[in-house]
Amino acid sequence: MNALESASTRPYLIRALYEWCSDNGFTPYIAVRADETVQVPREYVQNGEIVLNVSPDATSSLAIGNEFIEFKARFGGVPREIMVPVDRVLAIYARENGQGMAFPVAAPEGTLNPPVDDGQAPGAVGAAAPTSGARSGIQLVQIPEGGDDDGVDPPPPASRKKPALKRIK
Repeated sequence: MNALESASTRPYLIRALYEWCSDNGFTPYIAVRADETVQVPREYVQNGEIVLNVSPDATSSLAIGNEFIEFKARFGGVPREIMVPVDRVLAIYARENGQGMAFPVAAPEGTLNPPVDDGQAPGAVGAAAPTSGARSGIQLVQIPEGGDDDGVDPPPPASRKKPALKRIK
């Protein structure tokens, strides 16, 4: 098996960050691109995305597999079965401090470029999930998937001052 044939790192990273959140007492959230392959309550989808609270308190029968994330949760008191293909997960992060990881957006079938992010945070749903833009303070790291180089340069990072060490005598 060569690098192009190897399995995606995305499900492994999702499981690792889920475990990190749980071990540190944080609430793990996943941001999901909601298209026809995703089984979520459509009434909670905003701008083609949905944020789901995947903590043990908000879900039952959670299974984070290599192909799908599946669980049961209540939305507005109504039990629902949720099924999300792993390649539709945009990010996983801790609600309390925003630390987590973002993933490249998969382009829809038949298109050359991925959808453009409109910069609006999706609504958060699920048990104990806030309804405001929960992703606004997220510190995310972009992880490129192997073999998906489309020849387009990523946008330059936001200009920030580099930290400097000042020597005091």
